[in-house]
Amino acid sequence: MNNVFAAAVAASFVVTGANAQEMFEMTSGYAENLPILGTASVAFVEKINAISTEVEFEHFNPGELVPALEMLDATSNGSVDAAYSTSGYWQGKMAAAGLFAAVPFGPEPGEMLAWMLYDDGLKYFQQMYDDNGYNVKVLLCGMYAPETSGWFKKEINSMDDLKGLNMRFFGLGAEVMAKLGVSTSLLAGGDIFPALERGAIDATEFSMPLVDANLGFYNIAKYNYFPGWHQPSTMFELLINKDKWEDLDEIAQNQIEIACMANLADNFAEGEAKNFPAMKENVDAHGVQIKNWSEEQLQAFERAWLEVAGELAAEDAFFSEVWDDLQEFREGYKLWGHNIYLPRPYISVADQ
Repeated sequence: MNNVFAAAVAASFVVTGANAQEMFEMTSGYAENLPILGTASVAFVEKINAISTEVEFEHFNPGELVPALEMLDATSNGSVDAAYSTSGYWQGKMAAAGLFAAVPFGPEPGEMLAWMLYDDGLKYFQQMYDDNGYNVKVLLCGMYAPETSGWFKKEINSMDDLKGLNMRFFGLGAEVMAKLGVSTSLLAGGDIFPALERGAIDATEFSMPLVDANLGFYNIAKYNYFPGWHQPSTMFELLINKDKWEDLDEIAQNQIEIACMANLADNFAEGEAKNFPAMKENVDAHGVQIKNWSEEQLQAFERAWLEVAGELAAEDAFFSEVWDDLQEFREGYKLWGHNIYLPRPYISVADQ
């Protein structure tokens, strides 16, 4: 064995006792210093490395191995072993990608998980990548409650105020905003503040209040709008090069799946716990004004979304199949969802 080959073999394994752990280089779409969003990928790596005797993951920030928006191709061709991301980034490559990330006016987290894990969601998720020639295994590995629907430099008093704005927007929601006269672009997290600062964009959405505050949006855009109609829940994926995945034994595959399931719960709970203090600080310390879309405005967004969904279904057979399956599930879920939960907002006697 020559020295170069021997070094390559040694670099690909970590030996712990009698067990050889295969190394996976994992790139993330989010910087590790971003709370909740970026820390989720770090937390997954910590979880899998704590329980696995078979594999060890190494975390890399966006751009250290490949740019964030090139992760899918890099994982597919084996340039990197794995990537932590959200499929909404691939909306321009595959029409249905956004349906596995965030669906405007779609399911909230519990309902989305039900469709993904106990109906047809995960089946279609993998099929999408397979049918489009991507050599990846996809796992559901993180989950958010709704995000805020935007930071604006000026107050939006009517839907006409949106026309002509330049705005960073994500996934299927960007199609809705475009329908309403907004010029949208998809920027990685680190590129948003500079674009706001130099006036290249007038507004942005990105994530939850704590995450957005970390990026400093409140310094330029003081109007923060709710609810997150474009992302009632957001799913995050772990992509693994399929050749690497299939080379793992069943124990290693199970360990990765279990770590991802634990990460789902952890990611969701952290977002629920840390965002209301962030909202309060945004208002009290940074002069942010929390604004709520009116019912009339929300209905305008929804009408535009239904137009977009109809157009995408007409253009893309796979989008149509997945969209129909999701709508069928949601129609059945209404019997449970509309009856079991208290109305919102419910005025508790404790608050009176």
